[in-house]
Amino acid sequence: MSTQPQVQTVTTGADKAKLAVAAALLVASVAAFYLLGQKDMWLRVVVLLAGLAAAVGVFFTSESGRQLIAYGRESVREVKKVVWPTRKEAMQMTGYVFAFVVVMALFLWITDKTLEWVLYDLILGWKR
Repeated sequence: MSTQPQVQTVTTGADKAKLAVAAALLVASVAAFYLLGQKDMWLRVVVLLAGLAAAVGVFFTSESGRQLIAYGRESVREVKKVVWPTRKEAMQMTGYVFAFVVVMALFLWITDKTLEWVLYDLILGWKR
C-alpha cells in the first residue's frame, strides 16, 4: 500500500501550450529533415537532432515532463531496494525451471500418445 498521498495536478493553459510547442517542434524537425533532402546528410541530421533536443527540452519544462522525471527517479529508488539473488541461487532456479519444462514435456508427450492410441487404435480401429 502506498504511503504517499495521491495528488491530482491541474493542467494549465501554459502546460498545454508547452506540449503543443513540443509537438510542433517535433513535427518541424522531421519536416525540415525531409525538406533539406538536397543538402548534405550531416546538415540534415544536425537539424533533426537540434529540433528533437528542443522538443525534449520544452517537454521536460511542462508538468508532464516533471512528472516523468519524478517517476524515473522513484523507479530507480525502488530498483535499489530489490534484493537480487546470488549467482548460485539464480543457477539453481534456472535448473529447476529447465527440469520442470522437461518433465512437463514428457508428461504432455505421453498424454498425447496415450490419447492417440485410445482414440485411433481402440475406439476407431484405424491401424497405421
